[in-house]
Amino acid sequence: QVQLVESGGGLVQAGGSLRLSCTASGRTFSSYAMGWFRQAPGKEREFVAVHRWSSGSTYYADYADSVKGRFTISRDNDKNTVFLQMNSLKPEDTAVYYCAVNPAQRRPYNLLKSYDSWGQGTQVTVSS
Repeated sequence: QVQLVESGGGLVQAGGSLRLSCTASGRTFSSYAMGWFRQAPGKEREFVAVHRWSSGSTYYADYADSVKGRFTISRDNDKNTVFLQMNSLKPEDTAVYYCAVNPAQRRPYNLLKSYDSWGQGTQVTVSS
């Protein structure tokens, strides 16, 4: 089972930026679909973004409408790490953020059940 370790959360003012990192174990990281989800207090966990392998060195990124244009997901295969760059943060982005791995690239990518393993979560708090 792939192990995931997240980092990079914290407290930031509205309009600020944070970058989350998630490092995975596993020898074939480059072919995994890697997702970010978040869970706000009292709400269900929701999809944020996914970085999925297509073929060769081609990857695609998909985003929830609520973060499109503000968040960017990327990866460094040499470091087995996926990143979530979050810009123009809003108070409604406050949540615990989780990375997740989908080694078989099961669809749909925005569903929790498509993912096999999850990180421990990192808190992101955006003050107004």
